[in-house]
Amino acid sequence: MIRDNVRMPTSEGVRAAAEAVAAILPPTPLLPVAINGVAAWVKADNLQPVGAFKIRGAWWRLSSLSPEEREGGVVAVSSGNHAQGVAWAARRLGIAATIVMPRDAPAVKLANTRALGAEVVLYDRPGEDRDEVAARLIAERAKDSRPTLVHAFGDPWVIEGQGSAAIEIAAQLGRAPSRIIACCGGGGLAAGLALGAPDSAIHPVEPEGWDMVGQAMAAGAIVHASPQAPKTICDALQPTATKPINLALLRGRAEPGVTVTDAEVRAAQRFAFNTLRLVVEPGGAAALAAALAGKVPVDEGTVIMLTGGNADPAAYAATISGSD
Repeated sequence: MIRDNVRMPTSEGVRAAAEAVAAILPPTPLLPVAINGVAAWVKADNLQPVGAFKIRGAWWRLSSLSPEEREGGVVAVSSGNHAQGVAWAARRLGIAATIVMPRDAPAVKLANTRALGAEVVLYDRPGEDRDEVAARLIAERAKDSRPTLVHAFGDPWVIEGQGSAAIEIAAQLGRAPSRIIACCGGGGLAAGLALGAPDSAIHPVEPEGWDMVGQAMAAGAIVHASPQAPKTICDALQPTATKPINLALLRGRAEPGVTVTDAEVRAAQRFAFNTLRLVVEPGGAAALAAALAGKVPVDEGTVIMLTGGNADPAAYAATISGSD
């Protein structure tokens, strides 16, 4: 198995990551929104160049590599959005990138990752462990020059990079938000936000049956997804377990996790389209779904993360038309 990097992310690292991100990307919009009659805000990270917040952590990780590490290239694991972030950063920095992606990832995410110049290695989900596939690739290529693993949520630099969103939010609001509601897969974003917004409540939101972070926080130990876990339209939020580094940062810091149903996510996608004129993929709408469903508190200092906009065109059209 791939071992977690022993370096722990820091608040100072989040601030450094925010400076690095700000040097190449403009802030994504912070938009006013009314949630069940209550004024709040949404952070539209679905409008990043790769259509997702993952570009933050990918850029900080790859731009922090030494010259020798850059020569060895990188290997990443992703269902699609981290893949595109790593591929985008790798192309800009001249680094070879190989991405381990599930065979059932949305076609748009596979196509976009390849278009950015990355090599894509497919695995079966369920059935294969993506971390083991990545570990084999790294071992096979180590005889030339060992590639660096860029994990989607368990990498310290990636966590710091995702936390850069909190620095942007505070600058845009002119104060720390009272709370940030975040879509949650493995916990990289939630952990980064916890470091970047130490005075704000952090609410992780996961798909029903895939709340591996919420369950781990409650149990105080890593919890693995059941082989009978239900299908979810949130393809970006299906890690089978969080990592110790994420749990260590979130336990005792984040609010108890909540879950949302596919129906609630679809309602949030429709709300984003009709009210905000924004295209949001299912996994990117989970936080908004929880807010609209009244599963998390909302006040005028609340910021809701919209984390991805790489929606499958046919599925999205069906959701917006209400024919799904």
